[in-house]
Amino acid sequence: MFEKQCWWVTGASSGIGEGLARELAARGASLILSGRNVAALGAVAKDCADALVLPFEATDFDRIPGIAEQGWSWKGRVDGLINNAGISQRSLAVETVFAVYQRMVAVDLLGPIAITQALLPKMVKAGGGQIVAISSVAGIVGAPLRSAYSAAKHGLIGYHDSVRAENEHLGVKVLVVTPGSVATKVSINALTADGSQRGVSDTAIDTGMSPADAAKEILAAIEEGKREFIMATGMERELALLRRSNPEAMFELISNVVRDGYAQNMEADKGKG
Repeated sequence: MFEKQCWWVTGASSGIGEGLARELAARGASLILSGRNVAALGAVAKDCADALVLPFEATDFDRIPGIAEQGWSWKGRVDGLINNAGISQRSLAVETVFAVYQRMVAVDLLGPIAITQALLPKMVKAGGGQIVAISSVAGIVGAPLRSAYSAAKHGLIGYHDSVRAENEHLGVKVLVVTPGSVATKVSINALTADGSQRGVSDTAIDTGMSPADAAKEILAAIEEGKREFIMATGMERELALLRRSNPEAMFELISNVVRDGYAQNMEADKGKG
């Protein structure tokens, strides 16, 4: 279904975004590749038969409508938008400065909303399209050490669920993906309590699903017409499902995990993966 379609991937320079770009290209799609790292985007583009590198900062909200026009004009349409760009966090709420919350919400929530709002009317007028939001299990569960990240990713789910509800009958399909651990630089690039970059990874991330496998699973979910895809295994999947079916049990379980030293263990695990 992706052959000869035009797909726009944000955060396409690495991780899940890069995996999706490469997999879509292998299936015959034209790609608009966005992010901040122009050199890395160019490297991905070289491996795609037909790609446009369109870099922008997710929080440069005034420029995004113009960027959307430029992307749409390339092929005269955008068949699919994947809102993937984002950053994570590793810090206790009690220690975290407010600026971290502002940055997280701006990048992980308002950025995707801005590009979607710019493209949505065009999709509706064109008769439809596909929007994919890469949220997180932390967007379902209030995850320890991720209060800002969870806030933004919860909001991302709510926004995209509303967009689906309003526009599905107009041909706009919306898939929300909630990944668990994927072997990317998400932990290395995560913000700490003072807003600085964490700089190291951890075992859970390093032993997670590969970005290439994640991309294949996400594209399969699109092909199947899913509206939500919890892309997680083990405890991460259990927590996400429990939040929906028995929230009190989930709250107790995750509180016990924290009482048993989750934060301290995470600190001790830094860089061991």
